Amino acid sequence: MKFVTFRSDDYVGFGAIRGQGIVDLRRRLGHADLKAFLGSGAHSDAEKELKTASSPDFSCAAVRLLPPIPNPNKILCVGLNYRDHLTETKLTEYPYPVLFSRFADTLVAHGDSIWRPRNSTSLDFEGELLVIIGRGGRHIDEAKALEHVGGYACFNDASLRDWQFHTNQHLTGKNFPRTGGFGPWLVTPDEVDLKSAYLYTRLNGVQMQSAAIASQIFTLKRLISYCSAFTPLSPGDLISTGTPSGIGNRRNPKIFMKPGDTIEIEITGVGKLINTIADEPRVTSEMRSESC
Repeated sequence: MKFVTFRSDDYVGFGAIRGQGIVDLRRRLGHADLKAFLGSGAHSDAEKELKTASSPDFSCAAVRLLPPIPNPNKILCVGLNYRDHLTETKLTEYPYPVLFSRFADTLVAHGDSIWRPRNSTSLDFEGELLVIIGRGGRHIDEAKALEHVGGYACFNDASLRDWQFHTNQHLTGKNFPRTGGFGPWLVTPDEVDLKSAYLYTRLNGVQMQSAAIASQIFTLKRLISYCSAFTPLSPGDLISTGTPSGIGNRRNPKIFMKPGDTIEIEITGVGKLINTIADEPRVTSEMRSESC
């Protein structure tokens, strides 16, 4: 199944994709949002509604998509998880995953604009596979870690490279508002074969990144188990699993995203995330009204 969170006028709901429409599971099942639904484990109820609904409740074309999980408790991001990316960055391979965090207000939905902030023009792309936790846990056994996955999505860990390298901590360069493209939907694990899946990043139609998900240094099992060893994982938590080589900052000449550009992240069996690039609005109240 593919799950989305969406807005229709003043109503914010979540549902499952059927054809070109959405079966509204918020109204049909009573869960507050997709995060609460994942925590309930009510997938069989969703499957029933998807099959028995006489027609979708909303047309996909008539709603505005939001990030599938607009309100995660945690967003954990993995760095340096492909060896070709390690090679291009000339950085050291560590025996443990390199982790940093993002804030929820950095997320931006499929079809919306990623913002280039006023105080930097070094906006780079990073296509990544995102893991959404479906069943929480602490000290999760690596052998059983995939049982805790609620779904997968495409992610763009767009980074402000100058701010990222102010120090050896990545926090600032990864947390500007509306720089984390996420979507278009959450797809359940039964629909994805990650052993054969490839990730592609295209800027204005030109391929910038390409890699097999299976070539990651730290497997999804390892990442989930490791993260749960230092922090409890909850339904709706996000783990972005790292980007391959081809980032703009390591090209000669460097290639950074600019207003008017279109960036696509596509992962086999998961979907295609498309965002345009726009300058950050100058009015702070506009930022608040546009945030999910």
